[in-house]
Amino acid sequence: CCPGGQASNVATYISKGNVALSVLMTTCSTIGAIVMTPLLTKLLAGQLVPVDAAGLAISTFQVVLLPTIVGVLAHEHFPKFTERIISITPLIGVLLTTLLCASPIGQVSEVLKAQGGQLIIPVALLHVAAFALGYWLSKVSSFGESTSRTISIECGMQSSALGFLLAQKHFTNPLVAVPSAVSVVCMALGGSALAVFWRNRGLPANDKDDFKE
Repeated sequence: CCPGGQASNVATYISKGNVALSVLMTTCSTIGAIVMTPLLTKLLAGQLVPVDAAGLAISTFQVVLLPTIVGVLAHEHFPKFTERIISITPLIGVLLTTLLCASPIGQVSEVLKAQGGQLIIPVALLHVAAFALGYWLSKVSSFGESTSRTISIECGMQSSALGFLLAQKHFTNPLVAVPSAVSVVCMALGGSALAVFWRNRGLPANDKDDFKE
């Protein structure tokens, strides 16, 4: 029920995917979440979860679009500076993502110790299936390797932190938030491992540019 996570943009960059496409997909899914998150939660859980449309739009601009605009402008006007810091920016992104993931886990740590184990396998399988389907369907659709990696990561890395916050705010049972906390870990570990694997593997020399085509 949650939109794409901002961590997917960092993972896409590390994996040598298409960052512009990643940002576009994250933005579109976040905008769509204004309607889709309450609708899907109502259909699947039987409880309407109101979403702050204005707040979600502002968060999207602050977390997704604003850093992208700043990065593009910096690269355009200060190329020497960006070349110096480009080697450490992925590390900074990973560290910030780790801190973001640690917050939900810390808040439900006691519940996770007691009941988190039984959720690990189904939640992990959810993310693995999303990564695999995103990549496989892209390949079947004849997209290039860079695009396929991007779509795979966007499908597998959702905003579990948003799910955690919504569950805490709109459901009286505290256990409702636990799957999202487990998902934060599975998403971060799975997405990071996949991104590093693809980075080390590199891109094919004849990888096509789907946007130009």
